[in-house]
This record gives sequence, structure tokens and C-alpha cells, in this order.
Amino acid sequence: QVHLVESGGGLVQAGGSLRLSCAASGVIASDSAMGWFRQAPGKKRELVAHVTGSGRVDYADSVKGRFTLFRESANNTIYLQMNSLKPDDTAVYVCAYGRVTVIAGKNIWGQGTQVTVSS
Repeated sequence: QVHLVESGGGLVQAGGSLRLSCAASGVIASDSAMGWFRQAPGKKRELVAHVTGSGRVDYADSVKGRFTLFRESANNTIYLQMNSLKPDDTAVYVCAYGRVTVIAGKNIWGQGTQVTVSS
């Protein structure tokens, strides 16, 4: 079983930056994929950024150019560097772990971390 631990959320002013981290522990598959989803009150959960089992990184259009996801395979951790934050980025950010991709299929989820961007 895989366990995820997230950190790094908080309150920041618009235009500011935050970095989220998600560490996976347990039996990590060689084709593991990880990513970040977010859900704001009254809105559907959306995929923010993810890295596939082959190492490809993709972003939602709404965060391209502002957010960067990078992975440290040695310690099974992903980071989401969030720059130029906007109030619309306010949400609970949840880390996901899956096989090959986190877009479809069964994922293991973290507990979530709140990101609040004030205007």
C-alpha cells in the first residue's frame, strides 16, 4: 500500500508563490504516476498538473506558465511550485498516486492541503 503526505499549503497574497510537496511511501511501482488535483467550493475537482509513469509532465491550461511540477524519484516526492498566484487558484489541493497516469483509473489520494490566495 502507498501512503501520501502533503505539505506546503497556506495563505498568500495575489502574485505570491507557494510550493507544495507530496511524498509517497510504501511499495512504489516502477510505472508510478503522481499529480495534483484541486477542488474549490462549489466546483468540480480538476487536474492541475501531473507526471506520468514515463516522466511526461502536463498542466492544466489555467496554470501553464505559472506552475511547475517536478519529481524527485530518489525519494518518491513531487513538488508543485506555484508562482503568480491568483484568487482563482484558491482551493484544496490533493495529491494523487496511480499506475502509468493519474488521469484515469484508481488513484491513491492524499489528505489535501488548503491554498488560499487573497486579492
